[in-house]
Amino acid sequence: MTYLETLDYLYSRLPMFTRKGAAAIKKDLHNTLAMCENLGNPQNKFKTIHVGGTNGKGSTSHMLAAVLQKAGYKTGLYTSPHLKDFRERIRINGEMATESFVVDFTEQEKEMIESISPSFFEVTVAMAFAYFAAEHVDVAIIEVGLGGRLDSTNIIHPELSVITNISYDHTNLLGNTLEQIAYQKAGIIKPGIPVVIGEKQEETAQVFITEAQQTASKLVFASEELHVQDTSREGRQLKTSVYEKDTCLFKDLKLDLSGFYQLKNVLTVIQSIRTLNQNGFHISDEAVYEGLAHTAEITGLQGRWQTLSEQPLVICDTGHNIAGIQEVLENIRTTEFKDLHIVIGMLKDKDVTSVLELLPAEAKYYFCQPDLERAMSAEELAAHAAKFMLHGSVFNTVTLALEAARTNAAANDLIFVGGSTFVVAEVL
Repeated sequence: MTYLETLDYLYSRLPMFTRKGAAAIKKDLHNTLAMCENLGNPQNKFKTIHVGGTNGKGSTSHMLAAVLQKAGYKTGLYTSPHLKDFRERIRINGEMATESFVVDFTEQEKEMIESISPSFFEVTVAMAFAYFAAEHVDVAIIEVGLGGRLDSTNIIHPELSVITNISYDHTNLLGNTLEQIAYQKAGIIKPGIPVVIGEKQEETAQVFITEAQQTASKLVFASEELHVQDTSREGRQLKTSVYEKDTCLFKDLKLDLSGFYQLKNVLTVIQSIRTLNQNGFHISDEAVYEGLAHTAEITGLQGRWQTLSEQPLVICDTGHNIAGIQEVLENIRTTEFKDLHIVIGMLKDKDVTSVLELLPAEAKYYFCQPDLERAMSAEELAAHAAKFMLHGSVFNTVTLALEAARTNAAANDLIFVGGSTFVVAEVL
């Protein structure tokens, strides 16, 4: 098969969460273990860092990968979902896996795939582990797909477990309370392995403390150890300094991921690096400065408060749950513009009501739907939005919605594109 034929085979043969939602989830690790056993357990042939959480785990994973690469480590990075190219999920030192590897792996594992019928995600996890082992990476950052305890990535034995924060998302799968969601996320904490929790939250802190006690894992809350000061925007970069109490650890760090919500993630990253250095890694301050200043450039990360064009200013962001949208709105509030245009699409299985009630009534809306089965129709989204006095026009595609927004916007207006990762993917 060619590369495109291989992707068609994977997409059509295997249940995909992005298309089918909860029906595509396999709620145990059996298939992943079976596939990796068949491959000689490649996940055991390199060091790993496991990153979970509700919001920020993607940015945190990319930041850590960039810093480790600048520190001289050959660094693998596994993330999901992809925005433009399937191979974005599997990178080494910022370079995507080769098309030939994807083709060869699928051909090699075709009999196993057709025998056990794994999910799309289970296959991509095994593929990533095989690639990292074959290319002899020093360390790989492995982002959790969904939850943690029963996530396919949770067969690794990492050097460090990282959990960014807990918010409401995928409640139909993870639970209806923050404590229930935290319990699933805490499942990536391994016996004797240190764990960094990004944000200490009153509702969930005890869940992590209890899990860490049961596994004899040293636990640190980054938000209790570190804080930022002197934060400002400089062009398309965010500048900040990181302190431990009154001691400045990193003065005037510059982040090319410029959303203000990255300030939470940078504390998680810095604390993770400190923990890694305490446990045998050698990551210099220079690597931290360089990695954080060029994360997007080094790792190819897109869709995080990303400027697409200016005059009018067009910005996209993949934040899609309550906490993610709150962070997006905070960034909008700190951006200068005359009128606000919002191009928005959402998925049927998301908490649409809770998101819509946060959005500003004074904006002009362009309701659309990404091209996948889980998408809520633009008409239905507009009807829900009208209950919250959010008004605008309906478009059948994301492209048409953005074109209309560009036509209507003045040079000093802001067009924000979001509501779903898949809306951002189509814009990119």
